[in-house]
Amino acid sequence: MQAATRKLEAGDALEASIYSATQALLGHRQADGHWVFELEADCTIPAEYVLLRHYLAEPVDAALEAKIANYLRRIQGAHGGWPLVHAGDFDMSASVKGYFALKMIGDSVDAPHMARAREAILARGGASKSNVFTRFMLALFGVTTWRATPVLPVEIMLLPMWFPFHLNKTSYWARTTLVPLLVLAALKPRAKNPKGVGIDELFLEDPRSVGMTSRAPHQSRGWYMLFSALDSVLRVVEPLFPKRLRARAIEAAVAFTEERLNGEDGMGAIFPPMANAVMMYEALGKDADYPPRASQRRGLDLLLVIGEEEAYCQPCVSPVWDTALTCHALLEAESEEALPPARKGLDWLVPRQVLDVKGDWAVKAPNTRPGGWAFQYNNDHYPDLDDTAVVVMAMDRARRAVPNPAYDAAIARGREWIEGMQSKDGGWAAFDVNNLEYYLNNIPFSDHGALLDPPTEDVTARCISMLAQLGETAETSPAVAAGIAYLRRTQLAEGSWYGRWGLNYIYGTWSVLCALNAAGVDHNDPMVRKAVGWLSSVQNADGGWGEDATSYRLDYNEFKKGFDGCPSTASQTAWALLGLMAAGEVENPAVARGVEYLMTTQTQKGLWDEQRYTATGFPRVFYLRYHGYSKFFPLWALARYRNLRKTNSRVVGVGM
Repeated sequence: MQAATRKLEAGDALEASIYSATQALLGHRQADGHWVFELEADCTIPAEYVLLRHYLAEPVDAALEAKIANYLRRIQGAHGGWPLVHAGDFDMSASVKGYFALKMIGDSVDAPHMARAREAILARGGASKSNVFTRFMLALFGVTTWRATPVLPVEIMLLPMWFPFHLNKTSYWARTTLVPLLVLAALKPRAKNPKGVGIDELFLEDPRSVGMTSRAPHQSRGWYMLFSALDSVLRVVEPLFPKRLRARAIEAAVAFTEERLNGEDGMGAIFPPMANAVMMYEALGKDADYPPRASQRRGLDLLLVIGEEEAYCQPCVSPVWDTALTCHALLEAESEEALPPARKGLDWLVPRQVLDVKGDWAVKAPNTRPGGWAFQYNNDHYPDLDDTAVVVMAMDRARRAVPNPAYDAAIARGREWIEGMQSKDGGWAAFDVNNLEYYLNNIPFSDHGALLDPPTEDVTARCISMLAQLGETAETSPAVAAGIAYLRRTQLAEGSWYGRWGLNYIYGTWSVLCALNAAGVDHNDPMVRKAVGWLSSVQNADGGWGEDATSYRLDYNEFKKGFDGCPSTASQTAWALLGLMAAGEVENPAVARGVEYLMTTQTQKGLWDEQRYTATGFPRVFYLRYHGYSKFFPLWALARYRNLRKTNSRVVGVGM
C-alpha cells in the first residue's frame, strides 16, 4: 500500500511538473502564435555593434551604449578577459573586441576592469594573437595595416566553378560574410572613428608591424605553406590587376549582395554579413539613406535585446527553430492546453516554407525543387535541413491526430528537398550539399576552421529521423540506408557521436539514437548498446548531464579525453534522457535519476535556470546560448517519460 501511494505521489509530482512547464512555455507565445527566444553569443557581437556605430560616426546613443557597457562588464571573466561561453577560458579575439568597445564607449583605460583586461591580453601575447576576423576589424580602424590580413582579391567573384577556390565551395555563412568583405579589402576604407580611439596599448609590438597569422591547429602544415606562398604572391601582384576587371568584380559582389538582402532581415539574416554590407555601401559612397544600406542598418537594430540595465546584440534570431521545437514539446505534453497552441504554431510555419527560390544550394543540386524552411523569419536563399526536418516531423505528428491538407503538401515538399540534398558520402549538411572541399580550411582566411558546411552526424540523424517517421526504412530507402551507414562509420570509440550544432557528444548521441530507433535499428545493435553505455557513464552525481565547450578542443587524440563534463544543465540532461528513451531505456535507473534532476531543479515559474551555453555556432570559435532550450527540452523529456511509462511497449514511435 505504501509503495503504491509513493508511486501515485511520484506520478502526481511528474504531472504537476509537466503542467507547470507547459503553462510557462505557453506564456512565451507571440501574438500570432509563434515562439522566438533570445539567442545570445559572446561579447563579440555587441562589441562589434558598438564599433560599427563609431566606424560610421553615427550619433552617440549614450543610454544604449551604457547598457551595452553594463553587459560587457558583467560577462568579463575572472581571468580578466572575455570568454566564448559562460565561465569559459580566456579568448584573445573576444577580449580585444570587448576592451575596444568599452574604451570606445568611454571607459577609462585606468579603470580596474580595463587594466585587468589589458594585463590578461598582454600576458598572452597581445592583440597580434587575434584571429583573422578581428584583424580585418583592426585594419579597418587603422590599428594595424592590411599586411596583418590575408589577401582577398575581389576578383574571386569572377572565378569559374572549376577553380580550386570558388564561393560555392564555401559555406553559406562564409559566403555571405566574405562577399562584402571582398569589397572592403579592395577599397581599404578607414573608420571615421570621430573620437580617434585606438588600442595600441594591447600590443607588445608596434601594431603597424604585425604580419600574417600563424598556422591554426586544424591546418595541415603542407597545405598551409602552399596557401601562404600563394598569399605572398597575391600581395605582390594584386595591385597590378586591371582596374576594369576590379570594377567588374565589385559590381558582381554588390549584385550578389543585393539579391540576398532579405530587407530588414538582412543578408544571410546573420550579423556579420549585415554589418559588412553596411560598411561596403559606406565605402562605395552610398549614404545612410540609400535603401539597401538603410535596410541592413535597421536590421542590425532589430537584433538588439534591450533591458532596463543591460543590452546586447544577438547574432541572429531563431523563430522557426524555436517554434518547431516548442511545438514538439507541446505535442508530447498532449494536454488540452498544449495541443491547440502547437497546431497554431505549426500553422504559422506553413507559409514560411521556401517553395519558389532556388538558393545557393541549387548550384550543386540543380534538379532538386526548393522546399525547406530557413532558421530565421526570412532567409529564402539559405533554408536549412535541420529546421526543415524538425518542422516536417512536428507537422506529421500533428496531422496524425487532426488531418490537415496544408501539412500534407508542406511535408511532401520538405521531404523531397531533403532527399535531394543528401551528400555523396551518405550524410547531410546544414545548408549545402557536397560541400566537401576540405582543403579550403587550410587557407589563411580559414583560421577559424569553419569555411565549409560538410555533412555532420547530428544533421544526418535528423534527416534520417524525418524520413523514418514518414515510413522509410533502410530496406525501402537507399537514402536511409546510406545515412545509417554514415552514422556507423562516424561513431566514436567510446560509443558517442559528435555534435556539430549542439554541445557536443551528448547532443550528437541523442540525435543519432533517435534516428536509429525511428529507422528500426534493433536496440540490441552493438552501436546502440555502446551509445547507451557511454551516456550512462557520463551522467553526473546529481542525476543530470553537462558538457563543456572544451569538448571541441583539437589537441585530444583519443575520444575518451574528448568529452569534458561540467555542471549539469537542463537542456543537456533532456537530450540524454530523450536519447536513452529512444534506445528503449525508459526503465534504466539513469533515466529515473535524470527525471528526478529535472523535477527538483525546476523553478517556481515552471522553467529552468540555465546560464551555460549548450549550442554551437562554430566549434572552438563561436558558441550560442538559446534561451529557449531550457524551456522546451526539459518539458519534452518529462512528457516523453510519462507517456512511455503509460505504454506496454515502451517504444518511442516518432523520429525525435
